[in-house]
Amino acid sequence: MRPLYFLLALVIGLSYSFKSFGQINGDSLKDEILKSVQQELGKARHTDSFFDTSKLFSGESPVHLDKMFEELNKEIEKAKSMGDINKVRGRYYDLSKLDSVRGNYRGAYEHYKLYSLYRDSLQKKETEKKELQARMQYEFDKKQAIAKAEQEKKDAEEKRIKNLQYFTIAGLAMLVLVIMIIALIQWKNNNQRKKANTLLQSQKEKVESALSELKSAQAQLIHSEKMASLGELTAGIAHEIQNPLNFVNNFSEVSHELVDEMKTELATGNLQPASHLADDIKANLEKVIHHGKRADAIVKGMIQHTRVTAGQKEPTDINALAEEYLRLSYHGMRAKDDSFTAEIKTDFDESVGKINVVPQDIGRVLLNLYNNAFYATADKLKAGPTGSSGRAHSSQLKADSSQYVPTVTVVTKKLAGKILISVSDNGPGIPQNIVDKIFQPFFTTKPTGLGTGLGLSLAYDIIKAHGGEITVETTVAEALPGKGLAETGSEFIIHLKLT
Repeated sequence: MRPLYFLLALVIGLSYSFKSFGQINGDSLKDEILKSVQQELGKARHTDSFFDTSKLFSGESPVHLDKMFEELNKEIEKAKSMGDINKVRGRYYDLSKLDSVRGNYRGAYEHYKLYSLYRDSLQKKETEKKELQARMQYEFDKKQAIAKAEQEKKDAEEKRIKNLQYFTIAGLAMLVLVIMIIALIQWKNNNQRKKANTLLQSQKEKVESALSELKSAQAQLIHSEKMASLGELTAGIAHEIQNPLNFVNNFSEVSHELVDEMKTELATGNLQPASHLADDIKANLEKVIHHGKRADAIVKGMIQHTRVTAGQKEPTDINALAEEYLRLSYHGMRAKDDSFTAEIKTDFDESVGKINVVPQDIGRVLLNLYNNAFYATADKLKAGPTGSSGRAHSSQLKADSSQYVPTVTVVTKKLAGKILISVSDNGPGIPQNIVDKIFQPFFTTKPTGLGTGLGLSLAYDIIKAHGGEITVETTVAEALPGKGLAETGSEFIIHLKLT
């Protein structure tokens, strides 16, 4: 566009120069201008369809130019009224060429500008049309893309819903299957549980029946043990009372004889011998009273320790209790076998004093330990110094049996916050393979009929109920060639809290 404007400006300038200088070189100048216009029009791909330039310059015009100019203007107005911009553009171009031929280069320039204006307007509209088309195409593509995306989303959602439905149905089917399996397992378990419950109930009834029988048997055994202890105690009491009763009987008989003698002396008038006999009778009666009170004290003491109580603790002199039951146990053992003798050693700590215990229960524990100790020493005395093993040489047995003295030792001691009671013997000892069993109910090493196996078990329970503990230490020896026998025996140790 700029080269064309430049060319027109050049033409106009040359035209003015041409008028100024007249006809000097006029023909050559016109040829040059027309040539330039034709070249420019040729570049614009327009042809001279309505005039022949060479003829115009040679004076041979095929059409009247003014009339052509008017017709072109009319066509322009008509095209404008019809809105045919393209035709308007073409007619302005024709006017530009016509003005160039007529020599009106300014008019040619003005008409060419109008032509360019309408041409640019058409191009702009074409551009806008293309932009609109492109925008519409974009919007259409956008809508298509959105619609496609929505469709894809819808398809995906439908697919997701279908998959969800599929998985839901599959899950429900699996859940139903699992529920059916669980129900089946539960049904089987219920059947098994019913069978197990029935079997368990049957076994429970059998166990309860066996337990009832066991409790009954245990109660009978405990009663037997108590009766055995009571028998031991009764035997001890009887033996303990026998001595003062013997004194009472003896002195009573002597006093009875002395009374007869005194009557004889009084009848003969011998007052002095009668007075001496009266003194002897009085002395005998004093001894009868003394030993009668002694027997009464023994009976009262036994009644005190054997009375039935609710197991209530009370301050008790442990030393006196231990000594009293030791004496009763020993006398009970001698009541069974009057040939039995044993050495009794005691070491009572006077600082022990009184502690809160159930005296009847602690007395039963001590009596059981004493009886076992005396039984162990008597058993060893009968079997020989090796006890029941009998593995020592016969000559050694004879030598050692004469030296063996059954001994039972009782010790009390006050420790830090505790009271210790030790009952030991020099019997055969307890084999190590049964030491852990001696406190178990119904376990006994005595021959059938001589023990229930509940003595130490009851002793263990009583001591535990008092918050204490009972332990055993034992030594079992064998004959050693050339060295004789080592000391054997057992020691039961009781610890009670000072409360």
